[in-house]
Amino acid sequence: MNKNKAITTIFITVILVLALVQFTNAQTSDEMLIVFSKDYAGISIQVNATREINPGENMTISLWINCTADGVDVNYLILSVYGFRYGQEKILLNSTSLIESVPLAFNNISQYNCIVNASNDVWDATYSELHLKYSIRDSPFEYNPSFSSTIVRNVYLEELEKMFRSLNLTYWQLNQSFWESFNMNLSAENLAQLNKTYWEYQQNYTSLQGTLNELNNTRQAAVALAITTVFFVATTVYLVMRKPKQYW
Repeated sequence: MNKNKAITTIFITVILVLALVQFTNAQTSDEMLIVFSKDYAGISIQVNATREINPGENMTISLWINCTADGVDVNYLILSVYGFRYGQEKILLNSTSLIESVPLAFNNISQYNCIVNASNDVWDATYSELHLKYSIRDSPFEYNPSFSSTIVRNVYLEELEKMFRSLNLTYWQLNQSFWESFNMNLSAENLAQLNKTYWEYQQNYTSLQGTLNELNNTRQAAVALAITTVFFVATTVYLVMRKPKQYW
């Protein structure tokens, strides 16, 4: 019974941990950050934006405007979001007129949400601009603040960095093997020196191979000559032994 209870407890704990991990990941991917907050005459503005996205994904920008005075009339409030193509060229991603010719009620907070897509060739920090024009009892005000907002991950650079780390690890391993084999570091100069030594050994080997071939040819000729000589001597002895005797 105690064993079953322990197994059940472990199982429930694992499920809770997995759920917590998934919840944390979801929070991180959808995390909103305050990217702008400012108090103006009669108006307070706060802008939140998605913390980070990948190229080609959507970012969410939420704007809250709080009216802190009587007689506030907004002529216009425009939100423009810019990205940087290849991290360099500034391009317009979206421009939205949030408010146009609207009176604001005192102590009232209004929220506006804007969904902006970042194209696949845009990365690094996006850039937002607010164009605000309003009046308080016929006193005009105009502001054009700008601020950084959502970060678009440079996944291409991250992949290159990953490949570089892998190549660097491979180089370190090769360098270690190189040191163990030749007692020297892996470098262009040492490789050139080893290549030179290799070719010298190759030339010496070729020369020795030629000399060995000559020795083999000489040995074969000597063997043939010895066989011929033995055969000739044997033939001569035979002929001498077979020569008829003369009787006087």
